[in-house]
Amino acid sequence: MFNSMYRAGMQYPNVVAFVRGDVNGDKVIDNIYLTGTRTPTSPFVQNITLLIQDGRTGVTTSVPLKENAGYDPTLLLADFTGDGVKDIQIGIASGGSGGTMYYYIYSYINNIPRLIFDFNLYNELFKYEVTYKDDYKVEFISRQNNERYIIDLTYKGTEYLNEIYDKNGKLREPIEGFVNPISGLYPIDFDSNGVYELLAYQRIAGRYNADAIGYVQNTLKWNGTVFMLSNQNVAIFGKQV
Repeated sequence: MFNSMYRAGMQYPNVVAFVRGDVNGDKVIDNIYLTGTRTPTSPFVQNITLLIQDGRTGVTTSVPLKENAGYDPTLLLADFTGDGVKDIQIGIASGGSGGTMYYYIYSYINNIPRLIFDFNLYNELFKYEVTYKDDYKVEFISRQNNERYIIDLTYKGTEYLNEIYDKNGKLREPIEGFVNPISGLYPIDFDSNGVYELLAYQRIAGRYNADAIGYVQNTLKWNGTVFMLSNQNVAIFGKQV
């Protein structure tokens, strides 16, 4: 049905990801595809589209994606809303240096696609401030929930600290860090009730993108209408503050 074909210089879609499961709630297994176009010489995929084939009728619904180009597209099914029916999670690697990802989650109850998670909206909603302080500290502020964290930079080592601080632990100059867009979105059933929460990862950077100083980990839980923040941690390579 979705075989790759090349004809008269035209490129036709490939299936780039496939899963099966009941996503419309009729108790019949459905077929869920991601299709896209790519050339044999590159792993880059364009025109990525979600296709859902009703297992009962065979009718296929096409759902275009706003961000529809990237690498390693993936599909995952899990119940995020608690209605007993699996939802569809899509992940696409952007290919950027920050390891950022594009994520969408769709509900498909009664054969109606409804976008319930959009990575762009998440990135717009979760804003942070990263400010280097004297005495080898970084102040991290999460504006969404008005929480403040202090990151101890001594784990970065003497060479790193000497570039930024004088011998008295004073900043040589003001430094503002930043937080990358979402780089990981992991379904986890924290309370083992069959309904999955989302664990979102974002990298905290210092002077430049490769200067990673930690991660912010946000746990999101469906409240009946939207995903809401239920827990937050700031982690430093295996440690949490």
